[in-house]
Amino acid sequence: MSRSGSIAPHLVACLLVAATAVLLSFGALVTTYEAAMAVPDWPATYGHNMFLFPLAEWLGGPWDLFLEHGHRLIGALVGMITLVLAGLVWRAVPSPTVRWLAVAAVVLVVVQGVLGGLRVRLDDTTIAKVHACTGPLFFATAVAIAVLTRRSAAVPLPSVAGGLGTAVPVAAYAQLVAGAQLRHLDPAMPPGTFHALVGTHVLLGLVVAGLAFAAALATRSGLNRPARRRAWVVAGLVTVQLLLGVGTWVAKYGVPSAILPDAWRMTEPVVARSGSGAAIITAHAVLGMVILGVGVALAIAAAGSQPAADRSLARAAAGRPLGRPREVTA
Repeated sequence: MSRSGSIAPHLVACLLVAATAVLLSFGALVTTYEAAMAVPDWPATYGHNMFLFPLAEWLGGPWDLFLEHGHRLIGALVGMITLVLAGLVWRAVPSPTVRWLAVAAVVLVVVQGVLGGLRVRLDDTTIAKVHACTGPLFFATAVAIAVLTRRSAAVPLPSVAGGLGTAVPVAAYAQLVAGAQLRHLDPAMPPGTFHALVGTHVLLGLVVAGLAFAAALATRSGLNRPARRRAWVVAGLVTVQLLLGVGTWVAKYGVPSAILPDAWRMTEPVVARSGSGAAIITAHAVLGMVILGVGVALAIAAAGSQPAADRSLARAAAGRPLGRPREVTA
């Protein structure tokens, strides 16, 4: 795991994954409730230093203020954890892959913070769309670091589903990008463009489902048990996600059918008008990011956990012979 055998990089990476999941959940709620402009200034919060904004006003104020300011605070926390993780990785982890992933995480978290600030200062929906795409990318990077710092000497055997495992997170991210466009609709968008976006999002969802089940079936009899478990977890999550997708459409646009053609026409900006509707819509967005994260873990396991050069470095650091990697069961 590291030159000194320290588990600190892995623990901090896991903390980063957890904090980022909370951050993304807050961000999804901000979008669901259209609360991005609840705080019109940045980096200050109504003229206060962001970290010194009165607690009573934050917790006791309007819901949209609670969401937007909370999103900022958690974002700052994620940034600090990322910097700590990068320092630990470069000090204790010999793997070049993990080191450069840590650098990528620092770059992404800075870019994400700047995009969030510009989205508020310019009140620009296009920036919001980009912001919604870079967040899951950062989450995927954090998950990869957490997985790769868990074990360095003992790695799973490569799986026959290696290609499928890699395709799952790629397709999941593409679907999140398409979903981000639907989450930040332009009221002036022509119906044809809206239909194309919806069709792309649905098609990519079906592709993710197909890849997830294909990977699960491909690993069912293999020796790589971590890849098998993760593939079936992704397949299960995708099944729930498809159901949430249907619920999200109903919550936002009504029941689509030939009898109700108007339900297929986007005529105004959509807001969640009930707590249950907001919960379904937000859960759909958050679960998509979870699928991406588990997909990244699946891809790493199916590929054999680490590149060959990193395995050699890790085995040398652990004092193991540079032979065939042994299988692990978790």
